[in-house]
Amino acid sequence: MTSVLKKFRRDLRFRYGRQLRQLNYWLVARAAMIIISVLRLLPVDSALNFADRVARFIGPRVGRHQVAIDNLRKAYPEKSEDEIQAIASDMWGNMARLAAEYIFLDALFDYDPAASKPGRVEVKGIEHFVEIAAEKQPHIVFTGHLGNFELLPVAAATFGMNITALFRPPNNPYLADYILSTRRSTMGALLPSMAGASFALAGVLENGGNIGVLVDQKFSNGLDTTFFGRPCQSNRVLGTLARHYDCDVYPARCIRLPGNRFRLEIEDKLVLPRTADGSVDVHATTQMLNDVVERWVREDPGQWMWFHKRWEISNSRRKKQPQAKAPAANS
Repeated sequence: MTSVLKKFRRDLRFRYGRQLRQLNYWLVARAAMIIISVLRLLPVDSALNFADRVARFIGPRVGRHQVAIDNLRKAYPEKSEDEIQAIASDMWGNMARLAAEYIFLDALFDYDPAASKPGRVEVKGIEHFVEIAAEKQPHIVFTGHLGNFELLPVAAATFGMNITALFRPPNNPYLADYILSTRRSTMGALLPSMAGASFALAGVLENGGNIGVLVDQKFSNGLDTTFFGRPCQSNRVLGTLARHYDCDVYPARCIRLPGNRFRLEIEDKLVLPRTADGSVDVHATTQMLNDVVERWVREDPGQWMWFHKRWEISNSRRKKQPQAKAPAANS
């Protein structure tokens, strides 16, 4: 009888816990939609600047702020507390702008190579966009959560580059549906990050297509690497795909500029490290990606999401972690 009652309580908690979670998702999504509706009434610049101000006020009052501060202190031990707090404030402003920019994504990307004066978006490395679009072979383009990284697939589509972008949808299914519909209206093909995604990416490359991947998030049970000199775990998928298809890998990023402007930049393709037999070294390549993103973050620290638990190590690997060598710090 006791075991039956325990099972009944567990089932009840599970059933109502799931319903409460769904209700919470719905309420959060409704609040977000109301905010979006209000922002749509404002001119673009006014809406983005308003979102920035609100986030700088609210951000330091949420739990993740302390995660960001702790990460910043460890990444920049030489910086003062005022400098650390200033970077964190910039980060919250950047994240709020990114969220608000979903509403105006169509209007924001106004790049026109024939325009007589610059618009909101400038592009550096146009020749690489054009080259990738023209070549009938697979390519990998990677980036990090910097500036408005969502504009990169829009730029790729503008230059005729057929690219499938891997993205991680929000846990909130209502917000995920909204964001996915917004992205699909302006970008190329999108692939949600879930079980089997690596096989889908391989299929795109197998058919001579191009893929876009974010590489700066924690990956449980990933390869032992470092970021800002601290041990972390990183996804091996890009290095594995590059080795299997021996395809070119390009770094790309978005840099937020003053006046609600952006610079989209695709850099020269990487010279990937190789093993003795000439194949791509997956571990060294994965570390190289971290080093590229670290360079970007050091150049614009307020445009990266420091509240992400990038350095959290899965329990099964904690004892092994001090294997990776720390890279030389970039200035």
